[in-house]
Amino acid sequence: MSSISHVVVVGHGMVGHRFVEALRARDAEGTWRVTVLAEELDPAYDRVGLTGYTEHWDRTRLALPGNDYLGDELVQVRLGQRVVDLDPTSKTVTTDAGERFEYDALVLATGSYAFVPPVPGRDLPSVHVYRTLDDLDAIRADAIKTRETSRAPVGVVIGGGLLGLEAANALRGFGLNAHVIERSGRLMAQQLDEAGGTLLGRMIGELGITVHTDVGTESIKPAQRNRPLKRSAEDNSMRVTLSDGNHIDAGVVVFAAGVRPRDQLARDAGLEIAERGGVLTDVSCTTSDPDIYAIGEVAAIEGRCYGLVGPGYTSAEVVADRLLGGAAEFPEADMSTKLKLLGVDVASFGDAMGATPDCLSVVVNDAVNQTYAKLVLSDDAKTLLGGILVGDASSYGILRPMVGEPLPGDPMALIAPTGSEDGATALGVGALPAAAQICSCNNVTKGDLTGAIADGCCDVPALKKCTLAGTSCGSCVPLLKQLLEAEGVEQSKALCEHFSHSRAELFEIVSATSIRTFSGLIERFGTGRGCDICKPVVASILASTSSEHILDGEQASLQDSNDHFLANIQRNGSYSVVPRVPGGDITPEHLILIGEIARDFGLYTKITGGQRIDMFGARVDQLPEIWRRLVEGGMESGQAYGKSLRTVKSCVGSDWCRYGQQDSVQMAINLELRYRGLRSPHKIKMGVSGCARECAEARGKDVGVIATENGWNLYIGGNGGMTPRHAELLAGDLDDETLVRYIDRFLMFYIRTADRLQRTAPWVEERGLNHLREVICDDSLGLAVEFEAAVERHVDGYACEWKGVLDDPDKMSRFVSFVNAPDVPDPTIEFTERSGRKVPTPVSIGMPKVGR
Repeated sequence: MSSISHVVVVGHGMVGHRFVEALRARDAEGTWRVTVLAEELDPAYDRVGLTGYTEHWDRTRLALPGNDYLGDELVQVRLGQRVVDLDPTSKTVTTDAGERFEYDALVLATGSYAFVPPVPGRDLPSVHVYRTLDDLDAIRADAIKTRETSRAPVGVVIGGGLLGLEAANALRGFGLNAHVIERSGRLMAQQLDEAGGTLLGRMIGELGITVHTDVGTESIKPAQRNRPLKRSAEDNSMRVTLSDGNHIDAGVVVFAAGVRPRDQLARDAGLEIAERGGVLTDVSCTTSDPDIYAIGEVAAIEGRCYGLVGPGYTSAEVVADRLLGGAAEFPEADMSTKLKLLGVDVASFGDAMGATPDCLSVVVNDAVNQTYAKLVLSDDAKTLLGGILVGDASSYGILRPMVGEPLPGDPMALIAPTGSEDGATALGVGALPAAAQICSCNNVTKGDLTGAIADGCCDVPALKKCTLAGTSCGSCVPLLKQLLEAEGVEQSKALCEHFSHSRAELFEIVSATSIRTFSGLIERFGTGRGCDICKPVVASILASTSSEHILDGEQASLQDSNDHFLANIQRNGSYSVVPRVPGGDITPEHLILIGEIARDFGLYTKITGGQRIDMFGARVDQLPEIWRRLVEGGMESGQAYGKSLRTVKSCVGSDWCRYGQQDSVQMAINLELRYRGLRSPHKIKMGVSGCARECAEARGKDVGVIATENGWNLYIGGNGGMTPRHAELLAGDLDDETLVRYIDRFLMFYIRTADRLQRTAPWVEERGLNHLREVICDDSLGLAVEFEAAVERHVDGYACEWKGVLDDPDKMSRFVSFVNAPDVPDPTIEFTERSGRKVPTPVSIGMPKVGR
C-alpha cells in the first residue's frame, strides 16, 4: 500500500463528487487513495435541483447516487469538517476538528458562497441567503412564522437572476406574497437580452410575483408597529427600503445577488488568485502550485470562473485524467442553460448576447402568445452562433447542438411557432451531425449516444446510465427520447418517473378499480410521492370518472391555484368570477344580478369571447359571498378555471335570424348543460351556428356544429391554441339525437386517450380523421355504448362546484386571505384606473401604463 498516492479533495459538492467518481472509474490499478473533506453534514447532493427540496423536505431525494462510496476502501469521506489551513510547503491541510491530512495531490472543490452586498440590516435574523439545504430550512421556518404573525405575509428576494427567481418561487410556495428586486433593467440579465428579460418579467409578474427592476436596496430595518398582531408570537417584520424611495414591509428577506468563489483558503496559502477572484489555473486546472488543482466554481481557469455545473464537471474530468498521467485540457466551455421558472420556459445558448463581431440576429417576438425567440448568426447567415428562447423552449434541444454548425435551412423556420412543419422541433434530431453535443453538462455527443443505442441501450434510463447524458440538469432528456425514436427504438409512454403508465392507461386503471385517491393509485401502481406532472393529471382523471367535488379530501391538494379556489387568478393576485351562461342565452334578471354584484364588490366586468360576463378583481375572501348571491339568483359556476367544457357559443339562430336553418340557441344550451363540468385533458370549447354564415365561429372550436337544411354538420378538432386550426367535418346532416351521440363518443374517446394537456386539435391530427370516423360513427371498437353511458353518468351526477363549497364549512374555511385574520383583506392587491377601466396595478418591468 506504500506505493499508493493520496489525493485530498476539499469540498463535497456536485463537482467534488464527480471528480471522485471519475478518478475511481478510471483508476483500475488503485494508484490513488482519496479523502474527501466536507464542510456540510450532508454528502454530495443535487444543488441544481435545490428548489425541489421545498416540495418534499426529504434530503435523501436530492442525494447524488453513490455519494457514500459504499464498499470502496480507497475512498473515505469526512462530513462536517471544514478545512481551516492549507500548507503547501508541508503538503498538509488541517480541519476545524483539529485533524491534519497529508497529501500528494490536493483538489480544491470549495465552490462558491452567496454574495451579500453591504446593505444595512443584512445581518437581521430573518435575512437569509439561498444556497444550501440548511438555508432553505431556515427560510421555511421564518416563512411559517410570518404567515402566523402578519396580516400581509410578504417575502422579498434581492436579485433577479436564476437563483433569485427560484427563491421567489419557494417563498410563494410557503404562502408568502413574493417580491423580486433586481438592480438591472431586466431579469436574468446574464442569460437574456432586454427583450427576453422583459417578457420573462411580464410573465413572472402575471403569475403573482411582483417584480421591481432598475432599483437597488438601500436598507433593511425592523418594522415599527404600534402593536403586535399576535401578542404571543414574535414579530419578525422588516421594512425594505428601495433606492427609488419606495419600501416593502416583509417577514422574510432572501439575498440571491450572485455568488463569489470560495478562494480564501487558497489566498491564505499564497496561491495565485485571479483578478476577479477564484483560484487561478491553466487549462489543466493546475494552480500556481503544481500539486494543487482547482475545479468547479472556485477555479478561475485562465482567469475565468464558470458558474454552471457543466463546465465544473468538465474540470473534474480533466483533473482525474491528469492524475492518471493523461494530458486532458479544459475546452471552451458551453454556457448554455435551459430551465423552467414558475412554469415559464427559459433558455439561452452559445453567443446569446451577440458579442461576435458583425453577427446577425433573427428574432420572433410574439406578444400575444408570450414567446420570444432569437437566433444569433454569423455575418453570412450560414452558421448558428447562439440564441435565446423565452416562453417556449421546445426547440432548445435541437438548436443548442447546432451551435457552430452550418444551418440546415431558413433560420426563421428554426424558430417558427411550435407545430409549424418547418420549425426546429419538426426538423428533428436526425439533422444533427454525430459530433453535435447533446448533453453539455457531461460532454456527450450524438455519436456517443447512437453508439450506446447500437450497443443495446433501449431506453432513456439505460442511455443515462451508460453515457451520463441527462443526469445533471436534465434539459437534454427529451432529446434522448427523440434520438431513440429516430433510431427505431420503441419508447415508453410513461407519464413521469412516478408512473410507468401513460395517462390513457391510468384512466383505464382508475375506471376499472375502486381507487379514488392519488395516494392509493401511486401506492399500488406507481413509485415515490408524485410530482407536479402526475398529481394534476390524476386529479383530472378522478374528476372525469366521478361526480365527487374536486376539493373533497385528498383531491384538494392535487389542484392548481385556479381549481383550488374555483376561480381564475389574475396578475395582481385577485380572482375573476365567471357564471355559466348556456349558449349565451341570458335573462334580464341574471344581467341585473351580475351588474349588482359587480357594483357592490367593485369588480371590473368584461364580456368574454365565449358569450359570458367575467367579473374581475375579487379577493379570495370575497369569492364565497359572490357565489352565494349568484347561486341564490339561479346561476352556477361557469368553470372558467378548469380543464373542462368552458362555453358553447351560439348565434341567434332561426328564432331571430332570417338566414337561420335550425334552432342553434337551443342546441347550444342543450350541449352546454349536458357537458358542463366534464373534466378533460385540456379545456374544451364548442360553437353552434344556425347556418353556413358561421356567426358562432364553430369551426374554430374543439366541437363545432353548423346547421344545414337537413340537420347538423359536426366538426371536430379545431381550436385557437398556439397553432390555430380549423375543425374538420366528421359527419353531415345529422338529426339532434345522432349529433349528441357522436359528440358523446368523441369527447369520451378524447378524455380516455389523450395525453396530459393535449388539446383536441393535435389529438385529432395524431389519430387521423378517418380512424376517428370509424370509432365514433361506425363504432369500430365496440365502445360506443360505454362512451354514451359514461356521459350519462356525468350528467346524472353533475353538481355546481360553487354550491358544493357553500354547503360545506370545511371547504369554506379555505377562502380567507389570511388564516389567522380571516376578516382582513389582502392589502397587496391593488388596482388603478386606465381609460375609465379598472385594471390591476402594473408591475414595474416595462408594463404599459396606458392603453394597450
